Amino acid sequence: MELGISSFGEVAPAHVAGRDQAAATRMQELLAMAKLADEVGLDVLALGEHHRPDFIISSPEVILGAAAAVTKRIRLSSAVTVLSSADPVRTFQNFATVDLISGGRAEILAGRGSFIESFPLFGYNLQDYDALFVEKLNLLLKVNSEEVINWQGKHRPSIAGKGVYPRPVQDKLPVWIGVGGTPASVVRAAQLGLPLTIAILGGAPAQYVSFTDLYRQTYSQAGHDAAQLQLAINCHFHVAETAKQAADEFFPPYSQLMNRIGRERGWSPMSRRQFDYLCGPEGPLLVGSPQDIIDKLLYQKRLFNNTRFLAQLVIEGISHQSVLRAIELFGQEVAPAVRAAIGVAVA
Repeated sequence: MELGISSFGEVAPAHVAGRDQAAATRMQELLAMAKLADEVGLDVLALGEHHRPDFIISSPEVILGAAAAVTKRIRLSSAVTVLSSADPVRTFQNFATVDLISGGRAEILAGRGSFIESFPLFGYNLQDYDALFVEKLNLLLKVNSEEVINWQGKHRPSIAGKGVYPRPVQDKLPVWIGVGGTPASVVRAAQLGLPLTIAILGGAPAQYVSFTDLYRQTYSQAGHDAAQLQLAINCHFHVAETAKQAADEFFPPYSQLMNRIGRERGWSPMSRRQFDYLCGPEGPLLVGSPQDIIDKLLYQKRLFNNTRFLAQLVIEGISHQSVLRAIELFGQEVAPAVRAAIGVAVA
């Protein structure tokens, strides 16, 4: 099972047209996180695209290119690329460029996105939310497989016999599909034979077993080789020397983040009691001591038999040193124990 970290690049909004020092500092911290994750032997770095003042990652591939220059082996992925409001040709070119810089480590994790800011920003109609994703995913997969493209769709100008360059080092860029638990999205990924990432941001992980079962069943029914199936789970994560320290560090920024989003979506405010419940043995938050995290990762492995886990960090409101320490503990204590427990040799 591959183990990695993901981030949305949370930041305190400066609401200025330029000279955003908080964003500049956060960007350097992201690169430091990438370098450390590589050094401690983690497998994946994944960065999520947003177009809001409280996140700085609007172009994951640009930051992944910078991360490629300071890392040696870690896989470099988006989490997610909001493909519905992007140009698939340009997306492919950007990630192919990251692939060339990194020597073949780039991946695309494509999704429809849980926020809608990019649609009006780039001139798309929200009524086309699903149709845009389907059409653009099909174009991305075609560009990934063919050098010279002939293509016609509804939401983008046609392409007649044009080559798309550069081509990546890998035979094809790995294209994953990211979902939040929508059955139709799970079925689409399975029918196409694409790897799936499920973000568990609320609710007990056990509730998602039906989605992974649906994915496996549909994947096999579509004629794909079950031995090639790849499934990732993404959960919020923080680890410290003790469970109390981890919870005390993580609760304030996590609750602020979730309450801010919750006010937009009509959620009730999060209490410490609710947070502690979510951190429990069968809850969705992986927050605790190294042994707590090991136990939860193995619990999830039993539930899903997943091939990858992405630890979603929250980095605004937690000291940079605490975030780096969490990455150290993940790579140096948690990962070796998990790999040993599931029979994977430690590199």
